[in-house]
Amino acid sequence: MCGRFAMNKETDDLISEFVAAGGDVADWRPVYSIAPTDPAPIVRERSRGEETMRQVDVASWGLRPSWAKPGGPSPINARLESVATNGMFKGAFASQRCIVPMLGYYEWAKVSDGKQPYFLRTDADLLAAAGLYTARKEGDRWALTFTIITREARDASGEVHDRMPVFLTEDTWDSWLSPAKITDPTETLATLDRSSVAVAATMSGYPVDRKVNSVQKVDPLDPTVIEPIRLAG
Repeated sequence: MCGRFAMNKETDDLISEFVAAGGDVADWRPVYSIAPTDPAPIVRERSRGEETMRQVDVASWGLRPSWAKPGGPSPINARLESVATNGMFKGAFASQRCIVPMLGYYEWAKVSDGKQPYFLRTDADLLAAAGLYTARKEGDRWALTFTIITREARDASGEVHDRMPVFLTEDTWDSWLSPAKITDPTETLATLDRSSVAVAATMSGYPVDRKVNSVQKVDPLDPTVIEPIRLAG
């Protein structure tokens, strides 16, 4: 799964990287421990008449479709194996796809004295995780929520956890973000499989300080939480 990640880019960096317009991201700053329900930037495309606009917005992590009942589930991950058919995700998969930019993500290994966190990343400045988003009317505003698609691990996290985010190669960004409705998911699912395997081959992981273990205690703005440490023994 993917239960925590880091995103260390400023708004202008994301707009430049994805050639997007600025959306509701004016207050975003780098965060090194993004947890479920936290806000995070997403990249999405919207049709306006005959034009398609790509923009960066901030959304809450945990998908809440407009039809979801209060207090119902808000999943942070969607499995690649069932994302096109699962009732929670298939509508967003068809026409509300997004990219979740991240520097890397965390996984935990069970050890004799607790859990040891690892940080997984590549040498690239930015990873593009495949995500889904929804817009839900809350009072006078539209609230955006998102989930990250995962698959069986094909990267270094396989030594720690059995699943990983589905990452996109740059050549797949346009087709994934297109708001055009997917009627036959076969080709799209195959593309997600190929791109994520390609990115996984470039990834590695290393242990980090256990201060990241507690969402309540860790400072999410502290860049040292992603620095590698040497394990005893």
